[in-house]
Parts: sequence; structure tokens; C-alpha cells
Amino acid sequence: MINIAIVASGGANLASLQFAVDRLGAETVVTEDPSVLRQASHVLLPGVGAAKAAMEKLASKGLTEVIPRLDQPVLGICLGMQLLFTSSAEDDATCLGIIEGRATRFEVAPSRPVPQMGWNAIDPNGESPLLTSLESGSYCYFVHSYALPVAPCTIATADYGPTFSAAVQQGNFFGTQFHPERSGAVGAQILKNFLEL
Repeated sequence: MINIAIVASGGANLASLQFAVDRLGAETVVTEDPSVLRQASHVLLPGVGAAKAAMEKLASKGLTEVIPRLDQPVLGICLGMQLLFTSSAEDDATCLGIIEGRATRFEVAPSRPVPQMGWNAIDPNGESPLLTSLESGSYCYFVHSYALPVAPCTIATADYGPTFSAAVQQGNFFGTQFHPERSGAVGAQILKNFLEL
């Protein structure tokens, strides 16, 4: 059994994420205890809501110092991915600073309501084990108003007006802007790949 720590960031997606990982045969624990995070084989950082509030919650538990120093595989999901970066334009939030970059808000257009909410195709670049066995055009489920531009850390892109980073990797830190736990077989494959890192 693999001990997977899910950071207790709040929000309704915690239960669905835990269930999705449990279905793959892994043992999960939802925690905000720094010692449990350090000892876990893998860490999941989900996120819902606003970047500044999420950072304040992490800081209140001492996790803004712990998470950047983790050396096991870490996967940020949705807002959790954005928190891995330097900052967000949302409330001008300072984030964890693990990856250089700033999340910015999508521009509203008649055919593109904000937030983006629903299925969108991703285009993996084939350079990360997180996305092993995924084909270009695989659909994943997104719910977000802010996104990161394409950068050297980008391992998959998606388009919603501009092209943005759908998934990233820097060292042992990974991120998906979409929700793998809500992305059917494609998302299950990504979570399986993560557990095998």
C-alpha cells in the first residue's frame, strides 16, 4: 500500500479525490500535519476558492514552509497547481514560489464565459511520466478563472482563447489545472501514473 497524503485544503473535492485515489489501491490520509506530509510517499495539494485565502490557510498551519521543501512527488490540482507558482493576479496573492510564474485571469468573451467550466482537450508534449499513455486531444474536466502561461515547466497545454498550461512539472513537483479525479479514465490514468512515480 502506498501512503498518499492529501493536504486538507477544504472544499467538496477532497472526498472525490480521496475516493479516486483509493480506487487505485492506495492508502490515503487527509491531513494538515507537517510531519505526516514529510513522511508520505506522495503528496496531493488540491485547491478550491481564492489563491490568497488558500495561502493564508496553508500559512496558518505552517505548510508554506513545509511544502516547498518536500522531496517526494507532489501533485497540485487546480488552484493547488497555481499555488506552486510565484504569484497570482487573484487578490495579488503571493504563492509558494516553487515554480516561476504568475496566474492571470481569463478575458471574458462571448463564446468563452469565465470561469471555464467543463471538458477541454489537452495536448501533452510527451516529456513527463505523469502523462504516460495519454494521447493528444484527451479530454479533462476544468473549473477555473485563472491560468498560467505556457513556460519551460509546461508538460501539456489547452486552449481557452489563449493557450495555457494544462499541466506542469518542475523536479518532483507536478501540477494539473484540470481535476483528474473528475476526468474519467484519462484522469484515472494520470493519478495512476503519479502513484507510480
